[in-house]
Amino acid sequence: MTVHPNSIEGRDIAYHLHSYTNARKHEEVGPIVIESGEGMFVTDTDGRRYVEAMAGLWSVAVGFGEKRLAEAAARQMQKLSFYHTFTHKSHGPAIELAEKLIGMAPVPMSKVYFTNSGSEANDTMIKLVRYRSNALGKPEKKKIISRIKGYHGVTLASASLTGLPNNHRSFDLPMEGVLHTTCPHYWREGREGESEEEFATRCAADLDALIQAEGPDTIAAFIGEPVMGAGGVIVPPKTYWEKIQAVLKNYDILLVADEVICGFGRTGSTFGCETFGIEPDIMAVSKALSSSYLPISALLINDRVYQPVADESAEIGTFGHGFTASGHPVAAAVALENLSIIEEKGLVDHARAMAPYFQDSLSTLADHPLVGEVRGVGLIAAVELVTDKPSKTAMQPPGAMAARAFGLVQQQGVISRAIGDCLAFCPPLIVEREHIETIVAATRKGLDELAAELGSAATG
Repeated sequence: MTVHPNSIEGRDIAYHLHSYTNARKHEEVGPIVIESGEGMFVTDTDGRRYVEAMAGLWSVAVGFGEKRLAEAAARQMQKLSFYHTFTHKSHGPAIELAEKLIGMAPVPMSKVYFTNSGSEANDTMIKLVRYRSNALGKPEKKKIISRIKGYHGVTLASASLTGLPNNHRSFDLPMEGVLHTTCPHYWREGREGESEEEFATRCAADLDALIQAEGPDTIAAFIGEPVMGAGGVIVPPKTYWEKIQAVLKNYDILLVADEVICGFGRTGSTFGCETFGIEPDIMAVSKALSSSYLPISALLINDRVYQPVADESAEIGTFGHGFTASGHPVAAAVALENLSIIEEKGLVDHARAMAPYFQDSLSTLADHPLVGEVRGVGLIAAVELVTDKPSKTAMQPPGAMAARAFGLVQQQGVISRAIGDCLAFCPPLIVEREHIETIVAATRKGLDELAAELGSAATG
């Protein structure tokens, strides 16, 4: 495709560096420019309409074009367009949202700290954990354990927590003090004859061994997503979180739940922690907090975390951390309205009710010759692609197969996301049966076209 330099696509190529994009390839193919959104759908500048089966980036819980959120933003913009939360200053939306989040939390929490993205929230978490350890007189207790294929952001610190190679390559990451333990993907990592529960036991044993090898007194925290999102929608095996938490409690290590994707209904509960029986000391939330209509995120911390931090701020004279837009009044007002919509429309209950149909419908793709595994929970799922089912191998280079499938499915009018050799799905919580049927039909057709291409290549 030739992109005219004066077109909107050509201007994008000329001036815009894109996230998670091959910059040289982008110069050749240009972007799909999304112009509008309504409910489950987005429309590009050529008038093509797509089912947005990824809720944007795992985040547009209430769907696109929700007028109540635009109106909430406009009201707040006219009343107080900006104010900060530094030096004893505050404003109504931040106070109300903090109170709301503490009330919603699945376990007792003490305070909310506002940031602007999941990456900033997890970056701040690392600083809080270090600050707390110094306050407790344990300066050696600073290391944080994450997991291979975990995703926790892209700042220098949060990208170090992320356990994906392409988030580290050429960035000189991970930084010192961040460790990674076993990815809890039973289909990929389980051994022959090993049950899910036995695999979970091995994951916990691997964590215990890593803690012992590093020294328990040097480990401050463990971070994990209830369901791993950007690593490929990896659902933990049975008993996994129970066994992981037992290890952490044994060594007095903080548990951080990254609820950036799972929070506010995605797994069929308000939080993924409720779905999997997780009792965190710290929670990171973002994305569906405002349905990503405006950037906002938050850390929820319990009293075990807050009290030493408060003591240290008194000792120093300040808590020397903050972002200009922390708890931005317009973003906070939109988040409050977004949470009201989720509650008033019963979207968590709707997600739970739609989940069986969503998961069962996608599971019908398991019989496809290019599908190795279909996995998911609630309204989040992945279809892992293979060229050989017994060996669980895909075409080379890694990721090429899903990238091609993603394009073919998109041509059918459905936007998914290619993650490694998987196609991920995470529709808005307003999804209905007919949307699910469209998603599955488009995915099957795209995979059929890919199978035909691969067959032609093999015979050609």
